Amino acid sequence: MSPAAINFFTPEEKQKIKGAIQAAELDTSGEIRVHIENKCTEDVLDRASYLFHKLEMDNTELRNGVLFYLAVKSHHFAILGDRGINEVVPENFWENIKEIMAEHFSKGEFTEGLTKGITQAGSSLKEHFPYQSDDVNELPDDISFSN
Repeated sequence: MSPAAINFFTPEEKQKIKGAIQAAELDTSGEIRVHIENKCTEDVLDRASYLFHKLEMDNTELRNGVLFYLAVKSHHFAILGDRGINEVVPENFWENIKEIMAEHFSKGEFTEGLTKGITQAGSSLKEHFPYQSDDVNELPDDISFSN
């Protein structure tokens, strides 16, 4: 049986994921969040979209938030970018990141998969939404959880 969402990652792994978020956001005005829960009982993109709104990720000034969503017991995940990002990234951008992550996830390398995905998203955010001198961190960098 899989551990509860909040215990899925060790404290060290959680810190590594948070560090990847912070590193990705260093050179960009974009915002990245990770949300983890146990089960997804609906379409994974619908659930990610609901959480995107609930976490107020659609309220960033430049509409440049990215949500990495994992349902650990259901074995589902999604990446959702806000409108500002989706208008400028290539067509298969999210699918390419998902493939990288899925390869790691299939080996049980969840921390590695997440950090690689976050790094890849951060690189694109840096290209399209460079850091501004008056940039503020609009959203928390900590992983959020629900049951």
